[in-house]
Amino acid sequence: MSKKKLSERDICTKFITPALQKAGWDLHKQILEEVFFTDGKIYVRGKLTARGERKRADYILYYQDNPIAVIEAKDNNHSVRAGIQQALGYAITLDIPCVFSSNGDGFLFHDRTATDATIETELQIDEFPSPEALWDRYKQYKGIVTPNGEKIALQKYFSDGSGRKPRYYQQIAVNRTVEAIANGQNRIILVMATGTGKTYTAFQIIHRLWKSGAKKRILFLADRNALIDQTKRGDFKHFKDKMTVVKHRMIDKSYEIYLALYQGLTGSDEEANAYKQFSPDFFDLIVIDECHRGSANEESAWREILTYFKNATHIGLTATPRETKETSNTEYFGEPVYTYSLKQGIDDGFLAPYKVIRVALNIDSEGYRPQQGKTDKDGVEIEDRIYNRKDFDRKLVIDERTDIIAQKVTEYLKGLDRFAKTIIFCVDIDHAERMRNAISRHNADLVAVNYKYVMQITGDNDEGKRELDNFINPEEKYPVIATTSELMTTGVDAQTCKVIVLDANINSMTKFKQIVGRGTRINEEFDKLYFTILDFRNATDNFADPAFDGDPLRVKPITQDIDLTGIEDEEIEDETPIIDEVTGVEIIIVKPEIRNPLNEPDSEYKARPKQYINGVNVSVLVSRELFFDSNGKPITISLKDHTKEIINGKYASLDDFLSTWNQADKKEAIIKELEEQGIMVEALYDAVDKQVDLFDLICHVAYDQPPLTRKERANNVKKRNYFTKYGEQAKKVLETLLDKYADEGVENIENIDVLRVKPFDIYGSAYEIVNGIFGSKAKYFEAVKELEIELYRKA
Repeated sequence: MSKKKLSERDICTKFITPALQKAGWDLHKQILEEVFFTDGKIYVRGKLTARGERKRADYILYYQDNPIAVIEAKDNNHSVRAGIQQALGYAITLDIPCVFSSNGDGFLFHDRTATDATIETELQIDEFPSPEALWDRYKQYKGIVTPNGEKIALQKYFSDGSGRKPRYYQQIAVNRTVEAIANGQNRIILVMATGTGKTYTAFQIIHRLWKSGAKKRILFLADRNALIDQTKRGDFKHFKDKMTVVKHRMIDKSYEIYLALYQGLTGSDEEANAYKQFSPDFFDLIVIDECHRGSANEESAWREILTYFKNATHIGLTATPRETKETSNTEYFGEPVYTYSLKQGIDDGFLAPYKVIRVALNIDSEGYRPQQGKTDKDGVEIEDRIYNRKDFDRKLVIDERTDIIAQKVTEYLKGLDRFAKTIIFCVDIDHAERMRNAISRHNADLVAVNYKYVMQITGDNDEGKRELDNFINPEEKYPVIATTSELMTTGVDAQTCKVIVLDANINSMTKFKQIVGRGTRINEEFDKLYFTILDFRNATDNFADPAFDGDPLRVKPITQDIDLTGIEDEEIEDETPIIDEVTGVEIIIVKPEIRNPLNEPDSEYKARPKQYINGVNVSVLVSRELFFDSNGKPITISLKDHTKEIINGKYASLDDFLSTWNQADKKEAIIKELEEQGIMVEALYDAVDKQVDLFDLICHVAYDQPPLTRKERANNVKKRNYFTKYGEQAKKVLETLLDKYADEGVENIENIDVLRVKPFDIYGSAYEIVNGIFGSKAKYFEAVKELEIELYRKA
């Protein structure tokens, strides 16, 4: 058979794989074919979800556990160079240096370590490089120059025999970390979005360093008991009797892996500093979980631990590196060795996408001014001023406001699923307590069945805290709704959380990311593939901030040996006089004297206590869904204009679009492609008319064409008496398909599964319809194609 007639898979089997084996590659240990490395982005339509295509490399070649080469194969009707751009895209994503394209005649080799004309070379089919040759390129690419560095890099990943392996981004994070340590770097930070497996990644890093002998005694630090417990029971359990948890400040130096709370190692006096029971050189490696918190601040007592063990390698883990004038992860750890963002996780299908519904209340948008003489529940007069959402529940509590939010949350859950796990973030513990009460009143029927339907889970509530594990356990039905303030903002692995309610003022980007992260985990077994944010405080304005999913903003300039003492004064280096443009007089800047009356015992100043009132008219002004573009940023123009921009950017004219639409084998493919470009198809239907076909919707929005409804198009086909060319039974099937189109759209009639549901069952099984009535599967699809041509024919 001619090579030109072989499929791509045949080219792999008959030519590429034998060439690899001839070059010394082990088929079973070093070659993986058809490697899927993403899960496929999740698309949401109403309550329904579907996954996009998974990204797949034809070949990935490994040296031990390190992916060092990627090959993209094409059939022999393509050139040897045809797959190189696709392969390069995969190589950049997978952090692989050696990239190949092949059509079975030979290989095009793109060497990402090269900077001269040798960057791309053509190789004969029998000239593929050996594993050792490409491993040398990999070491060059990664800067591995010492035997000890190579030993660490070659240490295998831990495997428990279950088949679980690190995802591609976890593998990159692990490899870059151990390689950085092998190259002598002692301060490292990994930035990985919530829900992407930081703890599993940390376990693999520790295991490889520990097994290779590079690090013998390791400390894992966290600041919450829940994090320590999850870590011990989860991935770290494989350390078995080599691991201990430091409790009650009791130190046993016979272990190799230590898990500890910051608070369990430090205290207010010297005797309470349990970490000093270890010598400063006891630990070789310290891993700091959620390092954006205490350890990021150099004034923190927690930083004392890191300073004490300064000779150890320190690895920081966070989803939200903190960069402010007072606190900086970057200054301590340096630039991240790897960042895997929320957007990447959603695009890859490893994290759940989200909807945002913003609810504006009248008193939040317009402000609330009490009428003259208005008093609180204790009879104390309310200060006469305008109160806004920053004041509510912090300074002024309005019962009706709490009640209407509980009402709206309940309404939403009734339309979604009353047993959908929900977290309501409140201003403080008092607010969380009142919100629990309001939710209970609006769900009295379910609370009567089980009072744990809604629970206050806050730091001061022991019963609520005991229910935290049940809330995050997918197997447990109760609690369903958790009201909280700070306790659940981070470190809570709520796999099945489907709704996040924001009724707190969130001014910190770090806190906002952490809260959003409570919903990003996927659990397909329990139908958790997306989540919804109900925003009552405009907290989702943070989505528009460039820092939401980008690199951390650096505030302070850094050099390697910078002395931070007095840095605020050193930054003011420009002594040029500042002249007032109006008066012409020099402006003198002096440091203000700051005082806090609360810290002065003799001060007559007293902080005004929180006041509680009722009898206020609170209503919903507007409730709308917020949409996001393909880059994950809020769409600030109208949905129609956003769609028009995308369509006009893809199709130069109406004729171009019509040509593509009519030539497509399946219209569903075009619809899917448009969704991937960023068109919110379902939302566009909602905004215009669900009875209008997507074809007409696009022609109308992008090219100002008058739209026809699906029913009108179906009737036009019937008027043309188009079906007379078919037999009686085939005619009835096609007429039924036409009715199905009028009701549900073109995607449904393109799927042969439509023949398995009513009313098609009166014509027989799908097999009988296709083969008995139409003669064959090919003839059936030909008839469907002709039906579509008729549907979109100009009148």
